[in-house]
Amino acid sequence: MTPIGVDANAREPRVLVVDDEASMRTLCRVNLELAGFEVSEAEDGTTALARVREQNFGLVLLDVMLPDIGGHEVAERLAADDRTRGVPVAFLSARTGREDLKRGYDAGAVDYITKPFDPLELPERVQKIVWRVERGESERFRAARLAELED
Repeated sequence: MTPIGVDANAREPRVLVVDDEASMRTLCRVNLELAGFEVSEAEDGTTALARVREQNFGLVLLDVMLPDIGGHEVAERLAADDRTRGVPVAFLSARTGREDLKRGYDAGAVDYITKPFDPLELPERVQKIVWRVERGESERFRAARLAELED
C-alpha cells in the first residue's frame, strides 16, 4: 500500500509549500525539486486548504504568518477535516519563541523548521520528517518536542 501523499511512480512524496513570500516558496521548491520531491505552492491559508482538499500531499510546509488565515488555524482546520486529517504539517517559520513552537506542536505539527535555515539542508530535513511519518513515529516525536517545551 502506498502511504498518504506518495505517488507510487514518484521518487518522493509531494510537498505543498505555503508561504506568503514568493522568494521563500521558490527557495524551498528549487531545493526540494533538486532532491526529487514534487512541489506545489500556495501563497495563503485559503489556497493551501483548497489545494490539500484537491490533491494528495505527503507533507505541508506551512508558514505561521499568512495574510488571510494564520498557519496555526490552517493546521487545525486540516486536522479537523476528515478529508485532510492524515496530511502531516511541518511549520516553517521565523517565529522561534518557546510559546510559538509549543503552539505549532499543539496544532498538530510533526516538526517545526525555524527561519532562517540552510536551504541546502531542507531536503534532508523534509526526508527525515517523511520517514518519521511513514514509520508511524511522528506522534512520538511531536510528544517529545512538546515535553521539552514544557520544561
